[in-house]
Formats: sequence, structure tokens, C-alpha cells
Amino acid sequence: MSKWNRDSWRDYNILQQPQYPDKNELKNAEDKLKSLPPLVFAGEVRNLKDELKNVTLGKSFLLQGGDCAESFSNFSANGIRDMFKIMLQMAIVLTFAGGCPVVKVGRVAGQFAKPRSSDFEDIDGVKLPSYRGDIINGFDFTKEARIPDPKRMIDAYYQSASTLNLLRAFSRGGLANLNEVHRWNLGFIKKAELDDKFEKLADELTGALKFMEACGVTTQNTPTLSETKLYTSHEALLLPYEEALTRVDSLTNEWYDCSAHMLWIGERTRGINDAHVHFLSGIKNPIGCKIGPDGKSSDIISLAQKLNPSNEPGRLNIIIRMGANKIEDRLPAILSDVKKEGLNILWSIDPMHGNTIKASSGFKTREFNNVMKEVKSFFEIHKSCGTIAGGVHLEMTGQDVTECVGGAFNVTEDSLGNRYETQCDPRLNADQALELAFLIADLVKKR
Repeated sequence: MSKWNRDSWRDYNILQQPQYPDKNELKNAEDKLKSLPPLVFAGEVRNLKDELKNVTLGKSFLLQGGDCAESFSNFSANGIRDMFKIMLQMAIVLTFAGGCPVVKVGRVAGQFAKPRSSDFEDIDGVKLPSYRGDIINGFDFTKEARIPDPKRMIDAYYQSASTLNLLRAFSRGGLANLNEVHRWNLGFIKKAELDDKFEKLADELTGALKFMEACGVTTQNTPTLSETKLYTSHEALLLPYEEALTRVDSLTNEWYDCSAHMLWIGERTRGINDAHVHFLSGIKNPIGCKIGPDGKSSDIISLAQKLNPSNEPGRLNIIIRMGANKIEDRLPAILSDVKKEGLNILWSIDPMHGNTIKASSGFKTREFNNVMKEVKSFFEIHKSCGTIAGGVHLEMTGQDVTECVGGAFNVTEDSLGNRYETQCDPRLNADQALELAFLIADLVKKR
């Protein structure tokens, strides 16, 4: 095949792409995107890669989380603020209790496209194209809504730009104040019936903050106590969109996908000779790859050779998503084989996708206990293999939805219908996500 270029993926076999009926409209949308400014900058991407290098080496921890799929209809400043808040709340717990810096990466400002197991959906005998995310087609089950529309890529770009603008403002505008974030966590602990050790942890953090203030280190004179960094990420699924936002960095003359700081590919699009892997091989962003229960050591080794030939720490994140009942059987051999190859890989766990079930009420859900069980197994297996459990990758929201069952506030199958708002997969709500952070912090400390 020819030398890599941002459009050379078109020469390869590709999966999970929409069939746009009007090719002229598609080209017009692509040309428009190519003329628009980048959403992120190459320097920011390099900063993230440097931070992920420390995660790979066990000096930091990766917290990656956000919506299953962003939507146009649910877009609001409050929704973005709530997601930002819960990421900060989780990070402060992980940093203090885990004893290491936390790299925060949101599934945000671009997480619109979704892979589907079938090209079509059949409801009551009516067969229509599957919903593939707002960047491609509409959620409503009508013929008109389900037609792929390339102009939606432009809408997704502008919503992502608005989201990034808010996130940058929140990062520097006082919402990241350490004392304020800790106060939110104290409120959670007060209402949740958690283990006493978590209350003790909160008391220790209160004492540490008071000590710093007594020493003259305050949010007024120390910017790091009131500012933060939140990087963006999404699944690099819709390649016409990714191509259009891939630019040459004027400082290094290298290609960066400027739609997000970090991209990943899923279990369905990680074919070593397919278009998605080829596309990611040519950009300099940190990249992730999901590995399910059928994944093999040889798959990961081949992906590492293709996507990270220089074996650069911080470049490649392997995201394990096997399920609570399968991870103990599958992961140890993989870690052992890959360790022998001397590959620099950032290992993280997605405890959501392998634990999806259908409730008796008909809702797709996930049990909090199974989510936590897979996370715990992930850490234990890494410890026994002498490798590093580097991070967690979660589908979650900052809002009070009822989509996953269990947790300290005991969401039941009967209550799923109260606030089941996802357009795709069930997410942890804010309380469940924070509870998980308290539980993970203990594992980070002992890894």
C-alpha cells in the first residue's frame, strides 16, 4: 500500500461506517470540516502523552470517563458542568488515597458515533437502519431520522467546540477549587452509608487541607489548587470526520488528529489490516484499543508493533473489557505473554461493556457489584503478574440517572425506569461513580 496520509485509510477494508446516500453532500461536509479550526492543539496532545508515559511506568493513574454517547438533544452547560464536577471529585479521592497524580481524560467533546452489532433494527416488523449516534443519524425510529446525514458532522464539530470552551473555562474559573471539590465529597459521604474507612479518608484529607492553609498554601496564592487539566477523548469510529480534523503540526511536521487529545478503537474495528488501525498508525496522538474476552496475546502484540513501533511509553493504551466472570481466566496469560515482549503498554480496565445484562423489566443494565468485581480482579491479576494496573475507563454521567443497579443508594431493577435516559448503554450515575472511585483508590494504593 502507499505511504500513510490522512486519507490513505480509504484504500483499506473498513467496518462500521454509514452509507451516505448523497456523496456530494458528504464531500461538502468533509470540505467544510477541513476548513474549520482544530478543536485541540498538538502541544496539548504531546503534554497528555507525557503524562500518560508516567501512567505506563506506574507513577500516575488514568481516570477516563464520560457519556456512552453524547447527544444533540441533551446538550447543556449544566450537563457538562456535572460531568466535570464528578471527574474532579473522583480524581481528588484517587490522588489523595491512591498517593499518585491522576490524569483526567473525558469521553467528551466528540463521543458521538457508536458501533452497532447489526446494520438494521427491527421493531414490530418494521426494519430500519440502526441508530449509529447523533453524528450520523437520528435516534427516532422513523425512516427519515435513520437516513445518514453528513451535515450532522458539522453539528457535532460545533457542539464539541462549545463543550471544549466550557471545559477550558471550568478548568480555570474556580470550579476546580480543591476545597470546593472536597466539600462536595463530604456531602456524598454524609448521605451514603459507606465503610468507615472512607469517612476516615475524608477526615484525613480535611486535615491535610487545613495543614496546607496553616502553612500559607491556599487557593488564592497557589493556582494548582484551583485549576486543573481535563483532556478529551472519543472512539475514532467515523473516519471521514477524523480525517477532516487531522492536521500537520507546524512545529514538528507530524500528523495529529485534532478532534481530540486521545482516540481509541473498539473491539469491532481493531482488525490489524483494516482501515481504523491503519488510520491510527499515522497520527501522533495517544491511542487506545479495546480488547474483549476473545482477544489474544498475539492480537495485542501485533497492534503494538503496528501502532507503536518505537515502543514509546504513553502512546498505546490497551483497554481490557472482558467481564467479571471471564477476566480471571483470560487476562493472566495475556499479561504474561506481552510482558515477555518488553512492550510499553498502558493497561486500563473498562468494567462496563463486559457486564451488560438485560433486566427483567426489559432495560439494558449493569450491576455495580460486577463492575467493581472486574476492577478488583484487574488489579489483583496485574499485581500477581508483576505488571501495572494503569487506569480505569468508565461510561458514567454526573447526573442522577437510574441505569445501573446497585451501589450505596441501591438502585433496583424496579427503579430503572425512573430516570433511564441513555440513548445507548447504561451509565454509572454520579453517586455510583464516586463510590467506585473510593473503592478503586484503595486498590491503587496497594498496586
